[in-house]
Amino acid sequence: MYPLRRNRRLRTTPALRALVREISITPDDFIVPIFVVEGKGKKEEINSMPGYYRYSLDTLKTEVKSLWDLGLKSVLLFVKVSEKLKDNGGTEAINTDGLMQRAIKTVKETCPDMVVMTDVALDPYSCFGHDGIVANGQIINDDTNAILAEMALSHARAGADVVAPSDMMDGRIFEMRTLLEDEGFVDTAIMSYSAKYASAFYGPFRDALDSAPVDAQDIPKDKKTYQMDPANRDEAIKETLMDIDEGADIVMVKPGLCYLDIVRDIKNTVNVPVAVYQVSGEYAMIKAASERGWLDHDAVMMEQVIAIKRAGASLIASYFAKDVVKLLH
Repeated sequence: MYPLRRNRRLRTTPALRALVREISITPDDFIVPIFVVEGKGKKEEINSMPGYYRYSLDTLKTEVKSLWDLGLKSVLLFVKVSEKLKDNGGTEAINTDGLMQRAIKTVKETCPDMVVMTDVALDPYSCFGHDGIVANGQIINDDTNAILAEMALSHARAGADVVAPSDMMDGRIFEMRTLLEDEGFVDTAIMSYSAKYASAFYGPFRDALDSAPVDAQDIPKDKKTYQMDPANRDEAIKETLMDIDEGADIVMVKPGLCYLDIVRDIKNTVNVPVAVYQVSGEYAMIKAASERGWLDHDAVMMEQVIAIKRAGASLIASYFAKDVVKLLH
């Protein structure tokens, strides 16, 4: 009863607030997305993502060493593929000497203990910018799954620890898990983008990889037939439970901040790690607003990652990972 109970007693000093804090952020919370590009000596800043870069394989080595020295132990690889290598069947995606496969080997050779996660989706390799094969104005589910499974296997053979299908095709986890098991890659984990929404926050990412859907007649202009409707909540639980049943080891919610209710729902339902992707649009908004002096960059950045973890995230894929860890240090 007031005044015997005063909640403010435990807020009086920074040390006391830290002592009773419920959520802590550490380098172990983060997955670092990395964009890889062909060439040599390249570190190309992405216009819509200030302070974030595409790396050629030689500069990737330097970046990986820097991450490890900061205590960041996991990377999620994405590749920017030449237009001449794109088609409607993901041919380059399963090239044993493809950019992704070489990037995996480069990271493992540079830092063997780094956890290497890989994006498994066709959009970087698609001449149409879609996550699946396009035919008769539709994204073809089952034929796409067969290619995605081969893609995951090629990543495992190159040394990936975790394959991360981001496509949202039905049944693709089962296809991947079955093929990985059959080929002896029983320890390769799957981090499924289980609740990936058809969000407007992905624009800068698509700039980074030149992977937006093409604007052409008889080609779907968006990804709403396979990514989830932002209005749906219960569907996220259904999608996630199905992925776990099919063999997913980690499940992901994407994007982050607008979907924290989904994160908590899933955390309360499943008994596997829950990852959250703090996406490019979320990153770009903070960068742009802070550059104009409208927001305190570091304070807002920390508040957002704390909110994501508080909602139930076990892992956070974030373009802010380096900034956060440097601030913690």
